[in-house]
Amino acid sequence: MEKIHGLIDAPFTPFHPNGEVNYEPIPAYADLLARNGLKGVFINGSSGEGYMLTEQERMQLAEAWVKAVPAHFKVIVHVGSTCVKSSSRLAEHAQQIGAWGIGAMAPPFPKVARIEELVKYCEEIACGAPNLPFYFYHIPAFNGAYLSMLDFLKAVDGRIPNFAGIKYTFESLYEYNRCRRYKDGKFDMLHGQDETILPCLAMGGAQGGIGGTTNYNGRVLTGIIDAWQQGDLERARELQNYAQDVIDVICHFRGNIVGGKRIMKLIGLDLGPNRTPFQNITDNEEAQLRKELEAIDFFNRCNK
Repeated sequence: MEKIHGLIDAPFTPFHPNGEVNYEPIPAYADLLARNGLKGVFINGSSGEGYMLTEQERMQLAEAWVKAVPAHFKVIVHVGSTCVKSSSRLAEHAQQIGAWGIGAMAPPFPKVARIEELVKYCEEIACGAPNLPFYFYHIPAFNGAYLSMLDFLKAVDGRIPNFAGIKYTFESLYEYNRCRRYKDGKFDMLHGQDETILPCLAMGGAQGGIGGTTNYNGRVLTGIIDAWQQGDLERARELQNYAQDVIDVICHFRGNIVGGKRIMKLIGLDLGPNRTPFQNITDNEEAQLRKELEAIDFFNRCNK
C-alpha cells in the first residue's frame, strides 16, 4: 500500500457568519495549500470541526474538496463519528466520489477503553470503503483513548485488509518510533504534531505527516523536511524552532482551531467563524494576534 511522502494539511471548514458551511472558498483554499508545498488534505477532522457538522455537510465538503484539488493532490476524508453506521456511510460516500483515503479517530463517546473495542470500531468503518486506505487518527487528548498504539497495530494486523497506518498526534516519540519500526515499517506512521517534525525525521523513518498549522505555516514546515533531506541540520533546527514560535502564539488564542483559523483571515483567506460552542476571537483579540505574529516576522514567512 502506498505510503504518504510530505505533509498533508488538515483544513478548517469555512463558515458563513450565520454558522452555515461556506463551500465557495474551497477552490482558492486548495490552490493556496498546493502552492505552498502541501501534498493533500485530511478533511472533516478536528481542525475542520468535523464532529460539529451534519452528515450531509460532511459529504458535501468531501465532494467540494475532491472537485477542487489539483491532480495528484490527496483527499483523505475523516469519517469518524459517535455512530459507527454513520461513519460507514461516510466512508462509502468517500469511495464513491473518488477520495484517496479515509480515516477515523476514536469516538469521544462512548470512551474506548480496550484495544478490541477500537479494532472493532475501525473494522466496521473500513468495510464501508474497502478499496481505500484507512488510517486511524490517534489523538487521545480529544477522546481519552490512551491505548497502546503498538498493541493496536498488532491486533489490527491482518484483520483489516485496507488498514494503512496511523496519524499519530501524541507526545510519545518513543511509542511513535516503536510503531514505525513494527515489522520493518509495515504501516504508514504519519506524524501529527507540527512541533516535532524534526525529531521524527531524526529517528530515521518518518516520511509523511498531517498538520494543522500547515494551513498558514506550510512553507516553514515543508522547509524542515527539505532542509533535512539536504543535510542542512542547522536550517532544519531554525525552521522547527520557528514553527514552535508560531504555535506559542496560537496557544494564546485558544489553539489552532480558533486562533489558527483567524490567522487564515489575516493572510487573505477569510474562512469565517467557528461553529458553536467554540468561543470566537473578538476584534480586540484579532488585533493582539496580529501584533504577536508581526513580532515574530510571521507575515514574511507564512503561506502566500
